Amino acid sequence: MVKQNTQTSFLNCIDLSNPDINQSVNSLKQACLDSGFFYVVNHGISQEFMDEVFVQSKKFFSLPHKEKMKLLRNEKHRGYTPILDELLDPENQVHGDYKEGYYIGVEVAEDDPESQKPFYGPNRWPASDILPGWRETMEKYHHQALEVGKAVGRILALALDLNASFFDAPEMLGEPIATLRLLHYEGQTSDPSKGLYGAGAHTDYGLITLLATDNVSGLQICKDRDAKPQIWEDVAPLKGAFIVNLGDMLERWSNCVFKSTLHRVLGNGRERYSIAYFIEPSHDCLVECLPTCKSDSNPPKFPPILCADYLSQRYNDTHLDLNVYKKQQV
Repeated sequence: MVKQNTQTSFLNCIDLSNPDINQSVNSLKQACLDSGFFYVVNHGISQEFMDEVFVQSKKFFSLPHKEKMKLLRNEKHRGYTPILDELLDPENQVHGDYKEGYYIGVEVAEDDPESQKPFYGPNRWPASDILPGWRETMEKYHHQALEVGKAVGRILALALDLNASFFDAPEMLGEPIATLRLLHYEGQTSDPSKGLYGAGAHTDYGLITLLATDNVSGLQICKDRDAKPQIWEDVAPLKGAFIVNLGDMLERWSNCVFKSTLHRVLGNGRERYSIAYFIEPSHDCLVECLPTCKSDSNPPKFPPILCADYLSQRYNDTHLDLNVYKKQQV
C-alpha cells in the first residue's frame, strides 16, 4: 500500500448502560456533528457470542469458491457476493472491491405476502451438514443487533429534538429493512494511486450502520468529502465495541444537520474480517425532512422519497448485474 499521510480519528464513545441519558445524547450529538462516526459499548451482546459469530463467518469464507457460488446473492440481495462484485467508487476504482461478503436479511417465508417486497423474503443458508449451527448463530445475531440499533435510535431521536420513541414506530424500525453482511478481505494490499481498494470510498444508504471488526485496521473516514485534497483518518478497532456511522437517509431526514460520512477500506496485506449491520426503516416509510430540522430560513433540501425505492436504486447502482454470473456459468 502506498503510504499516505493519515491520522487516527478519535471518536466519541456511547455507553448504552449509562444511566445519564443527557450525557449520552450530548455525546452522540457532538459525534454526529463532527464525524458521523462513534463507538457504542456495553451494548448487551456478549463478547463470547461476538467471537462465535466471527468464527462462523470465517468458516463460511473458508469454503471452496465453488461451494460459496452455490449461494450467490439473488435479486433480493440475499447470499454470497464474490470479490469485485461491488463497485462503490467508480470514479477512482479500476476494479470492484477486493472483498467478499454474505447478505442476510429479515427472514420472511416465500408464501407470505410480505415476501413480495424488494428486501423481504427467505434467506439463502448453507446446508446444515456443511456448516452446522451456522444459520442459528446468524439469526440470533441478527435479532440482537437490531435491538442495539433500536437503542441507538432512541438516543439519536433525542439528539434531533424528537420523542425518544420516534424511530420505534411501525413504519420506522417496527418493521425494518435490517441487513446483516459478513465481510472478508483476503489480504490484498490497496493502492489508491492505482485505483485498488479493499472497499472504495462511499457513504452508507440507510439510517445507521453497526460495524463489528476484528483487530486488523483498514477503515478510514473523510469528514469533508468536498475538500481538495481529501483528508483521510484511520478508525481504530475497539474490542467489544460497535463502530456506528450515519447513513444517507438520516442525512436527508435531518436536512444535512447530521452528515453521512465518506469512508473506505484500505487493505494492508493482512486478512481482515468485519460484520456490518445496516438498519433502514420499513419499505413504505416516506423519508422526508424532520419537523425539527427545517424552518422558513432553512427549507427542506431533498424531496420526500420512499425507503424501498431509494434503497433499490442504490443497491442496483453499486452491484454487478446478476446476468454476468449466469454468462460465466454457460
